Amino acid sequence: RMYGARIVGPEDAPDLYRMVDRLRQRAGLPMPIVAIAPSEQPNAFATGRNYNNAVVCVTAGILRLVDREELEGVIAHELAHIKHRHMLVGTIAATMAGAIAMIGRIIQWGAIFGMGRDDEDSNPVALLAMAIIAPIAAMIIQFAISRQNEFVADRTGAEICGRPLALAGALGKLEAYARRIPMGVNPAAAQLAIVNPLSGDRGMGFLRLFSTHPSTEERIARLRELATRPEFNRLSI
Repeated sequence: RMYGARIVGPEDAPDLYRMVDRLRQRAGLPMPIVAIAPSEQPNAFATGRNYNNAVVCVTAGILRLVDREELEGVIAHELAHIKHRHMLVGTIAATMAGAIAMIGRIIQWGAIFGMGRDDEDSNPVALLAMAIIAPIAAMIIQFAISRQNEFVADRTGAEICGRPLALAGALGKLEAYARRIPMGVNPAAAQLAIVNPLSGDRGMGFLRLFSTHPSTEERIARLRELATRPEFNRLSI
């Protein structure tokens, strides 16, 4: 709903539906819901709390931009997220980060209003510092998990579709167009996409710690390195 997507069936988008069906069988997954979002920005995402409630969604823009093999790579990447239950992992990480932030807020107000002043060992300044640092650290860990999930989904997606270079090519195109074509999406839903849909939120240097997506250049480099391995064709899902 955040992306304004509509569910499609085999009669609405037969080629896309068959592609998802074929690749999900290779991944050993039940058939997910297939959807298309109207955005002109080429992108894709997966969501759903478990295998039986999973959704694979692509934008109208990606269907016009990438070729068939590249689209297969993108779909395989999203199926990999479902296979590894990354949506559940991300939800748990976000919940824990939110809980730590709430505890930090409690400690912060406690330090301000003199919690533990009668305790000789208490240090209001240390409590206040912990209250500020702990939520930031939790957020950094949450984003690190999100970035690692993308690397894992790239590798597993390459194994599912059998074409690491096709996925690498798609990532290069999507990153370039995401910088030029805006997408009106809630930032909370941005981390679901295969590349960051928020063109102004790429992160450089230290700020990259707060990015939900790893560098697209690094993702492409890893996929290209994977494609050179002689054992790649013997990898099993």
